[in-house]
Amino acid sequence: MAATTWIWEPPAGADVLFAPGAPFEITTEPVLGVECKVFKNRLGNIREVLTAFTARHGDLPNLVFPDITLTFNDVQASTARVAAWFAERGVVKGDRVAFASANVASYVVGWWATLASGAIVSSLNGWWTPAELLHGIELSKPRLVFADGPRMKRLLEAGLPDDVEVHDLSELDHLLGPARADDPALPTVAIDEDDPAVLLFTSGTTGRPKAACLSHRNFVHFPSAATLAGAVGAVLAPQPAPAAGAPAPKQPSSIMVGPLFHVSGVVPLITAHYTGSKLVFPPVGSWSETTHLELTQEHSVGGWSAVPTQFWRLLEHPDFDKYDTSSVTVVGGGGATYSPELLRLMAKKLPQARLGVGYGMSETLGSGSRLGGIAINEWPASVGTVEAMCELEIRDESDNVVDDGEVGEICIRGAVVFLGYWDNPEASAKALDEHRWYRTGDYGRIADGVLYLESRMRDMIIRGGENIYPIEIEHRLEEHPEVAEAAVVGVPHHQLGQEVAAVIVLKPGSTLDADGVKTWVSEELARYKVPTHVIFRDALPYNATGKVLKHELEADITAELAAG
Repeated sequence: MAATTWIWEPPAGADVLFAPGAPFEITTEPVLGVECKVFKNRLGNIREVLTAFTARHGDLPNLVFPDITLTFNDVQASTARVAAWFAERGVVKGDRVAFASANVASYVVGWWATLASGAIVSSLNGWWTPAELLHGIELSKPRLVFADGPRMKRLLEAGLPDDVEVHDLSELDHLLGPARADDPALPTVAIDEDDPAVLLFTSGTTGRPKAACLSHRNFVHFPSAATLAGAVGAVLAPQPAPAAGAPAPKQPSSIMVGPLFHVSGVVPLITAHYTGSKLVFPPVGSWSETTHLELTQEHSVGGWSAVPTQFWRLLEHPDFDKYDTSSVTVVGGGGATYSPELLRLMAKKLPQARLGVGYGMSETLGSGSRLGGIAINEWPASVGTVEAMCELEIRDESDNVVDDGEVGEICIRGAVVFLGYWDNPEASAKALDEHRWYRTGDYGRIADGVLYLESRMRDMIIRGGENIYPIEIEHRLEEHPEVAEAAVVGVPHHQLGQEVAAVIVLKPGSTLDADGVKTWVSEELARYKVPTHVIFRDALPYNATGKVLKHELEADITAELAAG
């Protein structure tokens, strides 16, 4: 087939959603100089999202923490008070306000208050070392920095410049809660939809973290595009009307798994206002599958969103069947590829749930492609079709669009694509072309309109001139009944260039050995893809967002092999 740009088109039969004046009416407008599809009747900025949906959802619970519950009304009132507190300390439009903290109530409200003020959230990674925190602060140059206890200790060790004003995040706690008689109004500063809103730092696996700068437009556009899929489903496959006297539909709810310094944290935060959802926050600390199951049962949680590693731990929990998970009707996430074996397990353990996974990244606020519904059964090894209001291309090293079925770099365009990297024009120019196509750095192919993710470019292994995509081998390994986790990396070889190394975490009681691993892979994959080296570990190294730190594995294994 010929080279193609894959463009999302409104589905047939759902015209009522796109009619003039309808919530999802679509038009084409210039976005930063490039014509893009946008929602005609959209809100103008994140502050308008706060006020518009607070008016709709009011006294419904929005944020449920172990120590405090805030309704939508409470969040708006608290936001106004914190924004006034910021203004007293000199925060104006365009300033950065940095946060280094676990997910606590004052962080969430501080996030809203920063954006309502026209300032920019600098989302410092809570797992960073003192040196990394210093880098984030020197790059974003915040007017104010907020930290919780553990992060405050690291900040003080970092040797911050004298002009950096640092506050303990608990200083905002007294400003949280319901409306008060003397409450200030929300800020009224003008905010354009293409003004910067949030800095999300890259994982830094290829060097110093860069700060992806997301705009108000990005945060307004994404939830509309995300909720469009549900609206289309409701039109094309309407559910029967509830019987007379039936209980009112439950408020949508989910457990907040993602940290607020990551796209998996900020997306649920903004989307909850569109959907009127209750977000249940676990206690501060390491994520626990047991706590996740307990909170699901306690709050009758309806939605689970997590990375593959967390789903494996949840679904293989020895006491999974002892918990009531019947309330879970929506399951999905992103952050890494979901193997067909994991999708099968999700369907088995949560048969009542609608499955949906996606492919995206911080630079696109998680947008790119989406796989859900019956498509999961048809193309379980894929990451789905182009997401609503997005465009996809696969390009070669010369930036030419390749023929369908050929592997190349995945490129994404749409109103959800970021502004660029903060204070890094060179990196921005490398990532965004003149037509605002974002070069993702991921390899993939499109076959019959379906996107298959092959590997990150830096993860690809070249063995004797053969390109090897680790994901293919990892999926095969995860199908083995005795393998809990697997990661595949390339290690140096003086003749072949690289060899395949597989790092395996076994399930308890397993007797699988290296020869068994190689035999298992060789039964399905070509000989050159069979791991030369098989290393067994108790655990894989992960970053704060659940991604395997392959560069660490590569370095460790290379050193071990060199040492003999």
